[in-house]
Amino acid sequence: MKEFELKQKGHRKRLTNETFKFDERIGEGWFSAVYFLKTKKIVEEHLEDNNVTMQFFQKKDAVLCGTDEVIALLHTFADSPENLDIYALQDGDKVSPYEPVLTVTGRYQDFGFLEGIMDGILGRRTSVATNVYEVVKAAKSSGKEKPVIFMGDRDDHYTQQSGDGYAAYIGGSTAQATHAMNEWWGKKGIGTMPHALVQMFKGDIVQATKAYKDTYPNDELIALVDYNNDVIVDSLKVAREFGDQLKGVRVDTSKNMVDKYFFRNQELMGSFDPRGVNPQLIFALRKALDDEGYQHVKIVASGGFTEEKIRLFESLHVPVDMYGIGSNLLKMKIGFTGDNVKLNGEREAKEGRSYHYNDRLEKVDFDLG
Repeated sequence: MKEFELKQKGHRKRLTNETFKFDERIGEGWFSAVYFLKTKKIVEEHLEDNNVTMQFFQKKDAVLCGTDEVIALLHTFADSPENLDIYALQDGDKVSPYEPVLTVTGRYQDFGFLEGIMDGILGRRTSVATNVYEVVKAAKSSGKEKPVIFMGDRDDHYTQQSGDGYAAYIGGSTAQATHAMNEWWGKKGIGTMPHALVQMFKGDIVQATKAYKDTYPNDELIALVDYNNDVIVDSLKVAREFGDQLKGVRVDTSKNMVDKYFFRNQELMGSFDPRGVNPQLIFALRKALDDEGYQHVKIVASGGFTEEKIRLFESLHVPVDMYGIGSNLLKMKIGFTGDNVKLNGEREAKEGRSYHYNDRLEKVDFDLG
């Protein structure tokens, strides 16, 4: 594998190929569509001196991510990468529909077989970054900064965690559930307790929280309080036990469950959907904590949150201090297309596609070792 160091360029230092753990079979064409491999061979035999410019775009307003990974891919697996002329936007740039985000110029046989892989990288990373960006924006729509925890470890294949975590970071999430999610940007995962811990203490939230505190005394103490489907009662139990040491409670009520608080207060029922983590439950929890002097205890809400649900909560000024989101941040909503738009310096593209100049693109300069 070739080693290289990318020079400082523009507003952010790009990641290098030392960051990425590529499968060596990429260079053998194992992950390339067969027709790209056949085209590579045909060009080698019939048009070996032709140079092409390949241009990449997508069709939405988005937060771009994946350019560093694609550039590292090219300089790891393309033939004679030092001869490629690469211009790119940077991870984190906001892009418009059909705006070129990357152009690569060189001999087709040197890099063309990587086209589909490049599309896939840009599509996935940009989808996650954009999803997170929209959620983070929603979480501060009421004027307060509220962190978003990326909790996507159970919602996708584990091999995607590092790239998805980095894309989430680019989108604005600065807290991730696993160490792998933080790998590319140099942090560690965060987290407190799962339902499994409470289960092993037979639902005794106080004993589970005490065991956590004894084992991790330097962590901020945040208790998971929905195991018994009675979040107000259990939140007050841990607040009374730990006082100022308790920093927060996390509510993760299933969207199919109605918390026991509403069965004790049935006069509240009928005017709203009482299932899952709903505004009325969080308002009641906040009031219960405040009434007993636990104003310092923050509320973390997770389970089924989307951009739309967060916007609703924020519009109602629901007193959530932090949101945890998983599967909804991993939905693929953006696809990229790579097109050959120039041949030997002259415009040449299929009907409906053409070369578009973008003065925001930066030339990528490498020192190859």
